[in-house]
Amino acid sequence: MAESPAEEKTGVEHETLKYSLLGPSLTKSGQDNVDQQKVSEIIYNASKGSKYFNNEKARDKNLTQKIERILGKKAQLEKLDLASDRRKADEYIAELELSRDLSQVVVHIDCDAFYAAVEELDRPELKDVPFAVGGGVLTTCNYHARKFGCRSGMAGFVAKKLCPELIMLKLNFDKYTAKAQEVREIIVDYDPRFESASIDEAYLNITEYCQRNNIEPEEAVEQLRREVHEKTKITISAGIAANAKLAKICSNKNKPNGQFSLPRDRNAIMAFMRDLPTRKVNGVGRVFERELDAVGVKTCGDIYQYRQYLAKLFGDKAFAYLMQCYLGLGRTTVQPAEEYERKSVGTESTFGEMSNPAELRDKLLATAQELEKDMVRTHFKGRTICLKVKLHTFEVFTRQVIPPKAIYLAHDLYKYSLPMLSKLEQEFPGMKLRLMGLRCTHLVSMKKPDTMAFFGFKRKPTSPDAIESDFPSTDTSKRKASTLSTPDNNEEQWESWPDELLFEDAERQEREDEMQELETLSQEIAKRRHHGKEIMPNPKKGEEVEEEWWDCPICGRPQSASEKVFNEHIDLCLSRQTIRDVVQETTESKSRDSTPAPKKARLGNEKKEKGGLPGDPKQRRLCFG
Repeated sequence: MAESPAEEKTGVEHETLKYSLLGPSLTKSGQDNVDQQKVSEIIYNASKGSKYFNNEKARDKNLTQKIERILGKKAQLEKLDLASDRRKADEYIAELELSRDLSQVVVHIDCDAFYAAVEELDRPELKDVPFAVGGGVLTTCNYHARKFGCRSGMAGFVAKKLCPELIMLKLNFDKYTAKAQEVREIIVDYDPRFESASIDEAYLNITEYCQRNNIEPEEAVEQLRREVHEKTKITISAGIAANAKLAKICSNKNKPNGQFSLPRDRNAIMAFMRDLPTRKVNGVGRVFERELDAVGVKTCGDIYQYRQYLAKLFGDKAFAYLMQCYLGLGRTTVQPAEEYERKSVGTESTFGEMSNPAELRDKLLATAQELEKDMVRTHFKGRTICLKVKLHTFEVFTRQVIPPKAIYLAHDLYKYSLPMLSKLEQEFPGMKLRLMGLRCTHLVSMKKPDTMAFFGFKRKPTSPDAIESDFPSTDTSKRKASTLSTPDNNEEQWESWPDELLFEDAERQEREDEMQELETLSQEIAKRRHHGKEIMPNPKKGEEVEEEWWDCPICGRPQSASEKVFNEHIDLCLSRQTIRDVVQETTESKSRDSTPAPKKARLGNEKKEKGGLPGDPKQRRLCFG
């Protein structure tokens, strides 16, 4: 008997919801042979009826309605003549093609099941059994556990249903951070300006390294991986390609403990992207994937066929991003993450249900105090402050206010955010919160200007710690690191994020939000702040020789140890000193002799003497000193 339209629609909604419940880590390696349909059924039945399930159901329904609107708009566009839009898209593609750079070698490295691998070093007996690291939610799991469908971002009790013998370990961030630093100490030799994407992954540009050492990229990466394994006892996987987007995709091809190199050739790149599912591209999350799939774009190769619709359906930025995906284009510049312009500084935490007004205010004050620490560390004030809360129903609300001045102190942060919290309490009487966060935007730097640099003097660093204290740190919503100090790199020179990174960051935020929501399914909801994304400064290469400084005997300021530069500086100082001495001598002689000197007959060329006439009120005495 044929299903009615209503029953058919309900069946489709259940399927989309089950797919959504699979979580953000569906594309993680080690799950190629997993029966995802069975996994989705287990997750669906295990979470059915929970607040999380109901919230996911509502979100899925909203997304389905949004997709219906997109399809309705597409149906209208199909009736129009879009030759002009197709031509503009082709012109843009031709323009992008001109920017293709195949001269660089970009590598993306990713530590294999990092937290789990670190734990195995202390407990070797875990190597052959399925285990995971995390509290209420799996932060990572080893490859034995992945064979059962377990993955990061999955609720612990759901993972237990998939793999009853799964062993759960508590997180130990100090241990992971220390091991990550060991890896970073190695990769800095291959690219001192590598870009950390998280605690366990990084981008490197090894073009210069390969040229300098006369080595092929594949050989260099194999050497790097071998060195990391020998010195740290953990394995890493790597992708080698012409740009960062492709390298990220390639690093997932031969995990764990492998590498994949995509030839730096246009035809090879186009062929590689043609059959690549859109979800495999960093920056395409579950929501965007479903939207693209609905209009017919399942692979990157499909993008070209629908190019005339994309800008009108998804906007200009999404159109530009998708065109780059189709062509396999991406950024070739790799640099410490903090050199991208910071847009905001914020902090947030999850906790058990909280409704007591006094407790909510205490939580707000604690959040303000945490944010002050971040603001001080990053040397910023904020002109706008945003309050974010998540209700026990998993609904998220944000409010913002513009204080009369830029602020960063906890007292001010609390003062201006409290009215927003009070207003939310009025809007939702008896509201129960699971998450609270504060964020400052429209940032103003608190760094003092370097006046010595302004006048052409170099500042002498007092200590390594003093240097590092100048570097901005970051919070979890962004890619973070600290500046590697180089002569040509001024710490105030920011660069805007490429659109490519904006999409990647949006996908990352989607994953982090999912982790928070899944965490509430657990019986043990720990109070926590974000973790795993804090990135330390790039370590300096061991063979780097500390820069030598010579103190100027005239002004006493430190100068670079270059004879030419140093002599030029001394000449400048001496000329200044001569002027000061003459002025000082003139002043002293006039103070000793109060009797005015007899007037002398002036010669014509004496009109331009420096001091002018002694009694001329229109002349001012210049004083250097």
